[in-house]
Amino acid sequence: IAQPALSRQVKLLEEELGARLFARHGRGMVPTEAGLRVLDHAARVMAELDAIRSAADPDGASLRGTVAIGTTPTVATIVPVPLARRVRERHPQLGLRFASAFSGHLLDWVQRGEVDLAVSYDPQPLRSLRIEPLMVEELVLVGPPDRGLSLDAPVPFRRLAERPLVLPSTGHGLRTLIDECARTAGVVLEAGIEANSFETMVDLVAAGFGATVLPLGPVRHAVEAGRLGAAPLVVPIPTRTLGLAQAADRPTTPAARFVAATLAEVVSDLVARGVWSARLPPAEI
Repeated sequence: IAQPALSRQVKLLEEELGARLFARHGRGMVPTEAGLRVLDHAARVMAELDAIRSAADPDGASLRGTVAIGTTPTVATIVPVPLARRVRERHPQLGLRFASAFSGHLLDWVQRGEVDLAVSYDPQPLRSLRIEPLMVEELVLVGPPDRGLSLDAPVPFRRLAERPLVLPSTGHGLRTLIDECARTAGVVLEAGIEANSFETMVDLVAAGFGATVLPLGPVRHAVEAGRLGAAPLVVPIPTRTLGLAQAADRPTTPAARFVAATLAEVVSDLVARGVWSARLPPAEI
């Protein structure tokens, strides 16, 4: 849509609703609070229109529209490609939009309608969310390739206190889990370097600044290529549940239901093939 035509449509909509939907400034414009409220309703209307188109399809097989999926940074390294491949094979006209953030932000996005689905670690049960467990993931010790780590030689968790560490900052979900395991092992861990970016943590570890605790799946290729080393952790084994969250207070479109089911298939396949070091979860979180 050409910019002048778009501006005219926005102006007409504001006149019809009797409210300013955007605040203009020298660098462009941003939605007002009223604009955000209108957007929330508009997203639901568009989702219903997509559902109507799917229901009216002559053969009932072709899904259309776009499904927005939020994932954590580690999940973003492994899930989008196989998920997109399966979706494209079955419904070529169905679009996907991926966004990455930490778990707390993802659940907020689902509640606000900014994404249709969120793949999050240890999601807290809320009345406004439906949560389906996908897998229970075991984390491993990840270090530089010359530190003698092997997937065949488990390392007691308490030994982490003897190593320089690269860890997320306090308050990060992964750091909370690591600190809980450290208390169970009877040790206190000190991070020589803190980094909340998955890519930054991996780069720092590969450069020899210390070891960290991560899921094996996203770093498996780097381990197999000799860029990193990895070993299982025991006593205790750090685990976390990967869950799929959807809004419980608004209808789910057929497209979103299909993508959710396909995503669960992808995760189960990755676990079955050993790409993801995990086990299937119990029936409920």
